[in-house]
Amino acid sequence: MPSDNHIKAAFSLIEDKTKVLGLTIGIHENVQPGTWLPRKETQELPKLSFAGANTTSTYLVVSLDIDAPFPSFVILSPILHWIQSDIKVTSEGAFEFDAPFVANYIGPAPPPISAPHRYLFLLYEQPEAFDLTAYAPTGGRNVSNSSRMRYDLDAWAEEIKLGPPVAFNYFTCN
Repeated sequence: MPSDNHIKAAFSLIEDKTKVLGLTIGIHENVQPGTWLPRKETQELPKLSFAGANTTSTYLVVSLDIDAPFPSFVILSPILHWIQSDIKVTSEGAFEFDAPFVANYIGPAPPPISAPHRYLFLLYEQPEAFDLTAYAPTGGRNVSNSSRMRYDLDAWAEEIKLGPPVAFNYFTCN
Protein backbone atom coordinates (compact mmCIF):
# COMPACT_ATOMS: atom_id res chain seq x y z
CA MET A 1 0.00 0.00 0.00
CA PRO A 2 1.25 3.51 -0.73
CA SER A 3 2.27 5.62 2.23
CA ASP A 4 -0.62 6.32 4.61
CA ASN A 5 0.54 9.13 6.91
CA HIS A 6 -2.43 11.34 5.99
CA ILE A 7 -4.85 8.47 6.62
CA LYS A 8 -3.39 7.82 10.08
CA ALA A 9 -3.54 11.54 10.88
CA ALA A 10 -7.17 11.66 9.75
CA PHE A 11 -8.27 8.77 11.95
CA SER A 12 -6.70 10.47 14.96
CA LEU A 13 -8.95 13.49 14.36
CA ILE A 14 -12.20 11.68 15.21
CA GLU A 15 -11.10 11.43 18.83
CA ASP A 16 -11.97 15.15 18.96
CA LYS A 17 -15.68 15.59 18.09
CA THR A 18 -14.97 19.14 16.88
CA LYS A 19 -12.83 17.69 14.06
CA VAL A 20 -15.54 15.40 12.63
CA LEU A 21 -16.48 16.45 9.11
CA GLY A 22 -20.22 16.91 8.61
CA LEU A 23 -21.37 14.35 6.05
CA THR A 24 -24.74 13.95 4.38
CA ILE A 25 -25.09 11.36 1.66
CA GLY A 26 -28.37 10.50 0.02
CA ILE A 27 -31.06 10.34 2.69
CA HIS A 28 -28.47 9.98 5.45
CA GLU A 29 -27.85 13.24 7.30
CA ASN A 30 -25.24 13.85 9.97
CA VAL A 31 -23.45 10.55 9.31
CA GLN A 32 -21.33 9.61 12.34
CA PRO A 33 -17.86 8.08 11.90
CA GLY A 34 -18.04 4.39 11.07
CA THR A 35 -21.79 4.28 10.31
CA TRP A 36 -22.80 1.48 7.94
CA LEU A 37 -24.77 2.72 4.91
CA PRO A 38 -26.42 0.69 2.12
CA ARG A 39 -24.47 0.87 -1.15
CA LYS A 40 -27.45 2.02 -3.23
CA GLU A 41 -27.90 5.01 -0.90
CA THR A 42 -24.30 6.24 -1.22
CA GLN A 43 -24.03 6.84 -4.95
CA GLU A 44 -24.79 10.55 -5.09
CA LEU A 45 -22.31 13.32 -4.38
CA PRO A 46 -22.03 13.89 -0.62
CA LYS A 47 -22.75 17.22 1.05
CA LEU A 48 -20.13 18.38 3.52
CA SER A 49 -19.97 20.86 6.38
CA PHE A 50 -17.54 21.66 9.15
CA ALA A 51 -18.40 23.77 12.20
CA GLY A 52 -14.72 24.66 12.64
CA ALA A 53 -14.34 25.98 9.09
CA ASN A 54 -13.01 29.47 8.55
CA THR A 55 -15.17 31.52 6.17
CA THR A 56 -12.05 33.14 4.69
CA SER A 57 -10.35 29.82 3.90
CA THR A 58 -10.62 27.61 0.85
CA TYR A 59 -10.80 23.85 1.34
CA LEU A 60 -10.13 20.64 -0.55
CA VAL A 61 -11.65 17.21 0.14
CA VAL A 62 -10.24 13.79 -0.69
CA SER A 63 -12.28 10.58 -0.48
CA LEU A 64 -10.70 7.12 -0.45
CA ASP A 65 -11.70 3.47 -0.04
CA ILE A 66 -8.95 1.90 2.07
CA ASP A 67 -10.22 -1.71 1.94
CA ALA A 68 -10.05 -2.71 -1.74
CA PRO A 69 -10.68 -5.27 -2.99
CA PHE A 70 -11.27 -6.94 0.40
CA PRO A 71 -10.48 -5.69 3.92
CA SER A 72 -8.30 -8.77 4.44
CA PHE A 73 -6.51 -8.34 1.08
CA VAL A 74 -5.95 -4.65 0.32
CA ILE A 75 -3.67 -5.00 -2.71
CA LEU A 76 -5.59 -2.30 -4.67
CA SER A 77 -5.93 0.15 -1.77
CA PRO A 78 -6.44 2.91 -1.37
CA ILE A 79 -8.83 3.63 -4.20
CA LEU A 80 -9.49 7.29 -4.92
CA HIS A 81 -13.20 8.14 -4.88
CA TRP A 82 -13.19 11.94 -5.08
CA ILE A 83 -11.06 15.08 -4.98
CA GLN A 84 -12.80 18.44 -4.98
CA SER A 85 -10.91 21.69 -4.59
CA ASP A 86 -11.96 25.31 -4.24
CA ILE A 87 -14.55 24.63 -1.55
CA LYS A 88 -15.88 27.72 0.22
CA VAL A 89 -17.88 28.03 3.42
CA THR A 90 -21.34 29.60 3.30
CA SER A 91 -22.58 31.87 6.08
CA GLU A 92 -24.59 28.86 7.35
CA GLY A 93 -21.41 26.78 7.70
CA ALA A 94 -22.13 24.49 4.74
CA PHE A 95 -19.71 23.98 1.87
CA GLU A 96 -20.23 24.99 -1.72
CA PHE A 97 -18.10 24.76 -4.83
CA ASP A 98 -18.43 25.43 -8.50
CA ALA A 99 -14.91 24.60 -9.63
CA PRO A 100 -14.22 21.51 -11.71
CA PHE A 101 -13.31 18.39 -9.76
CA VAL A 102 -9.80 16.99 -9.62
CA ALA A 103 -11.31 13.50 -9.53
CA ASN A 104 -15.03 12.95 -10.07
CA TYR A 105 -17.00 11.30 -7.28
CA ILE A 106 -17.67 7.60 -7.68
CA GLY A 107 -19.90 5.83 -5.19
CA PRO A 108 -18.95 2.70 -3.28
CA ALA A 109 -18.78 -0.55 -5.25
CA PRO A 110 -17.07 -3.23 -3.16
CA PRO A 111 -17.25 -6.79 -4.49
CA PRO A 112 -20.57 -8.45 -3.51
CA ILE A 113 -18.89 -11.01 -1.24
CA SER A 114 -16.73 -8.47 0.56
CA ALA A 115 -16.91 -7.42 4.19
CA PRO A 116 -17.69 -3.69 4.60
CA HIS A 117 -15.18 -1.21 3.19
CA ARG A 118 -14.29 2.09 4.88
CA TYR A 119 -14.92 5.21 2.76
CA LEU A 120 -12.91 8.13 4.08
CA PHE A 121 -13.45 11.88 3.64
CA LEU A 122 -10.44 14.02 4.54
CA LEU A 123 -10.81 17.80 4.61
CA TYR A 124 -7.81 20.07 4.09
CA GLU A 125 -7.16 23.77 3.90
CA GLN A 126 -6.27 24.21 0.26
CA PRO A 127 -2.71 25.46 -0.32
CA GLU A 128 -2.69 29.04 -1.55
CA ALA A 129 -0.60 28.14 -4.60
CA PHE A 130 -2.78 25.17 -5.63
CA ASP A 131 -3.27 25.26 -9.41
CA LEU A 132 -6.49 23.46 -10.28
CA THR A 133 -5.70 23.57 -14.01
CA ALA A 134 -2.62 21.42 -13.39
CA TYR A 135 -4.74 18.62 -11.86
CA ALA A 136 -8.32 18.83 -13.16
CA PRO A 137 -8.97 16.57 -16.14
CA THR A 138 -9.29 18.38 -19.45
CA GLY A 139 -12.86 19.07 -20.46
CA GLY A 140 -14.25 17.68 -17.19
CA ARG A 141 -13.53 14.09 -18.21
CA ASN A 142 -13.97 11.46 -15.54
CA VAL A 143 -10.84 9.98 -14.00
CA SER A 144 -10.17 6.41 -15.13
CA ASN A 145 -10.48 3.52 -12.68
CA SER A 146 -6.89 2.43 -13.28
CA SER A 147 -5.52 5.79 -12.12
CA ARG A 148 -7.61 5.58 -8.93
CA MET A 149 -6.10 2.31 -7.67
CA ARG A 150 -3.28 2.36 -5.12
CA TYR A 151 -3.65 6.12 -4.89
CA ASP A 152 -0.71 7.66 -3.07
CA LEU A 153 -2.29 10.52 -1.14
CA ASP A 154 0.94 11.26 0.72
CA ALA A 155 2.90 11.71 -2.51
CA TRP A 156 0.22 14.00 -4.00
CA ALA A 157 -0.02 15.93 -0.72
CA GLU A 158 3.72 16.50 -0.81
CA GLU A 159 3.59 17.56 -4.47
CA ILE A 160 0.92 20.23 -3.86
CA LYS A 161 2.25 21.16 -0.39
CA LEU A 162 -0.92 20.04 1.38
CA GLY A 163 -0.90 20.38 5.15
CA PRO A 164 -2.45 17.91 7.59
CA PRO A 165 -6.18 17.12 7.43
CA VAL A 166 -8.33 19.53 9.47
CA ALA A 167 -11.47 17.37 9.65
CA PHE A 168 -12.40 13.79 8.87
CA ASN A 169 -15.29 11.37 8.62
CA TYR A 170 -15.97 7.95 7.16
CA PHE A 171 -18.72 5.43 6.63
CA THR A 172 -18.69 1.72 5.94
CA CYS A 173 -20.49 0.03 3.09
CA ASN A 174 -20.69 -3.35 1.35
